[in-house]
Amino acid sequence: MVNFVAVAEMLIRRPVADVFEAFVDPAFTAHFWFSEGSGRLEQGKRIRWIWKWYNFSVDVDVKEVEPNRRILVEWTGYGYPTPIEWLFTTRPDGTTFVTVTNKGFQGSVEEAAQTATASTEGFAFVLAGAKAWLEHGIELNLVPDRFPDGLPSR
Repeated sequence: MVNFVAVAEMLIRRPVADVFEAFVDPAFTAHFWFSEGSGRLEQGKRIRWIWKWYNFSVDVDVKEVEPNRRILVEWTGYGYPTPIEWLFTTRPDGTTFVTVTNKGFQGSVEEAAQTATASTEGFAFVLAGAKAWLEHGIELNLVPDRFPDGLPSR
């Protein structure tokens, strides 16, 4: 059995507290990922993320939150539960290196590989959008513009 892991990483030139807050508070996250969220990421909570432009939503179970260090959630964005982990590393110059990992992809080897590739691409868009928003206050609309005609069928 092959276990594919999707990893996306990005340096964001902001203090870790600012970057971490942008991922736990949906008022900030809506500037670069989903259109709205039902609440902050807090350990033990179930929240809903909504992408209104795709008429899509997903429930997210928040497993662990270590302020300014780590977030672990489980979501069913691919039709079955997979974990997503964010690691926030403070650098000596006051910037933050963010790593996002998603794994647990199901299906045939080909299907799991395609999902891992799509996940890597998606989280790279999320991190690039977060970087633009946090560093320059610019909404790049990367996620809504990725599929201008709607989500592809699975």
